[in-house]
Amino acid sequence: MLTETQVVLIGGDARQLEVIQKLLELDAGVQLIGFDNLQMPINGASRARLTAEVLEKADVLILPAVGTDDAGRVESVFATEELVLTRELVAALPKHAKIFTGMAKSYLRELCKEEGIRLVEMFDRDDVAIFNSIPTAEGAIMMAIQHTDFTIHGSVSMVLGIGRTGLTLARTLKGLGAKVKAGVRKQEDYARAWEMGFQPFYTRDLIAQVQDVDFLFNTVPAPIVTAQVIAHIPHRALIIDLASKPGGTDFRFAEKRGVKAMLAPGLPGIVAPKTAGKIIAKTVADILMEDIVKGGNAP
Repeated sequence: MLTETQVVLIGGDARQLEVIQKLLELDAGVQLIGFDNLQMPINGASRARLTAEVLEKADVLILPAVGTDDAGRVESVFATEELVLTRELVAALPKHAKIFTGMAKSYLRELCKEEGIRLVEMFDRDDVAIFNSIPTAEGAIMMAIQHTDFTIHGSVSMVLGIGRTGLTLARTLKGLGAKVKAGVRKQEDYARAWEMGFQPFYTRDLIAQVQDVDFLFNTVPAPIVTAQVIAHIPHRALIIDLASKPGGTDFRFAEKRGVKAMLAPGLPGIVAPKTAGKIIAKTVADILMEDIVKGGNAP
């Protein structure tokens, strides 16, 4: 149980509701900042303003999936006013406190480093990324169905990057009857893709491989779907870029050539916020309970 643990949540979306519920079940003290427009009652949690006095008593600070922007602003679909996590606010946290977020930008990383606060980026964890790959794959396929007039079954579907997300997506596409091409860089990934029944190729040969694709799904967070690549893609093809912003696709050239290309990061929170929230909630709870078992600093 987290009876002695004081948790502050700042901002977020529907995913945070699952985190709040989990923390309350574990008997943590929970304060909510930036939830003014939330209509549903949350028994056991209190609401507060974003002040140093509130953060001084926090053992844990939980931020949204993308912690802050480059100016410290925290997104919240439930907030009535702008939320900014300043240096003074981070400095107010006790030194044993932890900040949880999905992924952090340099602003938040540098603040935590300078103030000696432990930052936990949950999306870096293998377990979280694998769990999240399920709603990501389902969301990508939903988009593919919505934006084309042909079936995935029988299509030539290309997945660039056979990592935690790419592997789940490629396997799902294959299960739907697609002919799946898997773009890889490493020999071991080539062997794994071949063993799983995909058609592997090295991304250095991407231009030659895209000439017959119906769908191109990119998971590589680097400029890989370049203008030269897009120039060889059939006009009927749909590009869905799942990499974090700005993605790995030359969207300007795709539009110029008439190839439909869509940037779709953060699909778990869009297509399945309840499931995505449960994944985050379980991760936060597991880490805090492990800290207690190990006898570390509070919590």
